[in-house]
Amino acid sequence: MKKFLRYLVVIFLMGAVIFPINNLIAGNEDRSGEAGASELLINPWARSSGWGGVNTAGVRGVEAMFSNIAGTAFTPRTELAFSHTNWLKGADINIYSFGLTQKIGESGVLGLGVMSMSFGDIPITTVELPEGGIGTFSPSLMNIALSYSRVFSNSIYGGMQIKIISENISDMTATGFAIDAGIQYVTGETENVKFGITLRNWGPTMKFSGDGLAIRTLLPGQESQFTLEQRASSYQLPSQLNIGFTYDINFPGDSRLSLSGNFMSNAFTKDQMTAGIEFSLKSYLMIRGAYTYEEGITDNSKRSTVFTGPSAGMTVQVPLNKEQGTNFSVDYSFTATDPFSGVHRIGAKFNF
Repeated sequence: MKKFLRYLVVIFLMGAVIFPINNLIAGNEDRSGEAGASELLINPWARSSGWGGVNTAGVRGVEAMFSNIAGTAFTPRTELAFSHTNWLKGADINIYSFGLTQKIGESGVLGLGVMSMSFGDIPITTVELPEGGIGTFSPSLMNIALSYSRVFSNSIYGGMQIKIISENISDMTATGFAIDAGIQYVTGETENVKFGITLRNWGPTMKFSGDGLAIRTLLPGQESQFTLEQRASSYQLPSQLNIGFTYDINFPGDSRLSLSGNFMSNAFTKDQMTAGIEFSLKSYLMIRGAYTYEEGITDNSKRSTVFTGPSAGMTVQVPLNKEQGTNFSVDYSFTATDPFSGVHRIGAKFNF
C-alpha cells in the first residue's frame, strides 16, 4: 500500500504541473481547439470503448495501451489484437490498429502498438482552381507506441509508454512524441476492488513544416518571382488525467458483474465523468454499456462535442486451450453521435 501511495503521489505531481488546480475542478473549455494531435484522444479498441473507456482501473492486456498502460502488466504470455474503426460513419474516415504485448521474465511486459487513421482521397484545390480537378491527396495520421509495464507486488501494477506521432498531408508533415504513465491497485478478498490513475499524452509541442508553407509570388513592379515562406505556429498535445474505480461482483459459475466509474480531466476541453457496467457469462460472452457526461452534453444548443454520451458493446470469446489459457475473441462497440451515424468498432484478439 505504501508503494501504491508513492506512485500515486508521483503521477499526481506530474498531473499538477500540466493541469492547474482550477482545471482539475472544472476543466478548461476556454482552450478548446488549441491543442493538436487530437487523434491521441481516440480509443481505437472495440472492447474498452464499448463502455466509454471507463475501465481505467480494470483494463487488461493490449487495450490498456490506450486506457491505462499499467493494465498491460496482466498479460500472462502473449496477446495479439487487431481493430478497425468506422469513425463518424458517413465521413469516410477509417482507423486501423494493431497491438502486441509480450511477457518477459517473471514480472515485466513489453508492448507495441500502431494506430493508422486515413481520410480517403480529398480533391486538391487552389486559389485559381477552387473546384479542384487537378488530382487528390490522402492525409494520414499514425501513432506508434512502445511500452513497458511491471508487476511491483500482488496489488500494484505500473507502466510507462512512449508514442511517436506522425501527421501528414500532401505537402506538410509534423512529428512528435508523447509519454503515458499509469498505475493500478487491486485489493479485496477476491481481488475485486480496483483503483487506477493514468496521465496520458504528456510531451513537447509539435509544429508543421514542408513546402505547403511556401508560395511563389511577385513583388509589385518586378517580373521575377520569389519564394515566400510562412512560419507555422506550434501546438500542444491534448493531455489527460484519468482516475478510475472498478468493483467486481462475482457469481457462482464463473460469471461476473463489473461496476466502473471514471473521472477524466482534459487540459484543452471539458472534463468528463463516465459510469459503466459489464456482465461476463463464464468469460464466453461479455455485454457492456456506459454513459459519458460533460457539461452541456444533454442540450444540443450547448453541446460542444459530436458525442451524445451512450456507448455499448459486446465480446464473444472462444477458449482454444483451457489448460494453457489460450483463447480467441471478437469485440464490437458502438458510440452514439449527433450528427453522423455513430462510431463503429470491430476487433479480434488472440491470447496464447
